[in-house]
Amino acid sequence: MAKNRLRPDGLKDVGRPTRGARVTDLAALRDTLKESAAERERERIAAAKAAREAAVEAELFRREIGDVAPLKTAPRAMHGSKPPPALPLQTERDEKAVLAEAISDEFDPEVLLDTDETLFYCRAGIGQEVVRKLRRGHWIVQSQLDLHGMRRDEAREALAAFIREAVKRGLRCVRVIHGKGLGSIGKEPVLKGKVRAWLVQKTEVIAFCQARPNDGGAGAVLVLLQPAGPRHAP
Repeated sequence: MAKNRLRPDGLKDVGRPTRGARVTDLAALRDTLKESAAERERERIAAAKAAREAAVEAELFRREIGDVAPLKTAPRAMHGSKPPPALPLQTERDEKAVLAEAISDEFDPEVLLDTDETLFYCRAGIGQEVVRKLRRGHWIVQSQLDLHGMRRDEAREALAAFIREAVKRGLRCVRVIHGKGLGSIGKEPVLKGKVRAWLVQKTEVIAFCQARPNDGGAGAVLVLLQPAGPRHAP
């Protein structure tokens, strides 16, 4: 057995490994390399097996499904988003201003109204036969406005808007219900007189008269309108 010797630097010299120790180390390294190679081989075999199984499954799937043709779809048209229509705010404001100024509470209709057993009106150039036909129901009432419960300003604006919309729609005959004034202070039909005064100021109004009993009687008025556009004979 080799003995430890003291080196000049004071350290012990353990000597070189023996032949038996070197052989043991080489055998261990060889076993490690062999195990590593075996592990790589096992991984290669497993990967090849998985690939074969995937190919078999894919082939089976294709056989089951058969030939596949893409769907035929019509070409799609691309539509741009359409912006919403602009709101004519200025036009609405202008129309409200016109409505506010179109009829006045200061106007006295007595100079234009004819009086018999009921009050009626026809514009210059319109014969009284038109009023008689209006009373007899020659024109069908196409729309009506009920002013019950409204204050004077509310009723004036509502009537102006109603007449304007009726003319836009091309209506000829409408009914305005103003009430008989039984719920007013002093039982006086305030709106009745106001409605007649407002109607006289509207150029779209050709004639009006008190409604027949079954159409409202003294609590309503029938109004004949001139449609928008070219003038038509009544």
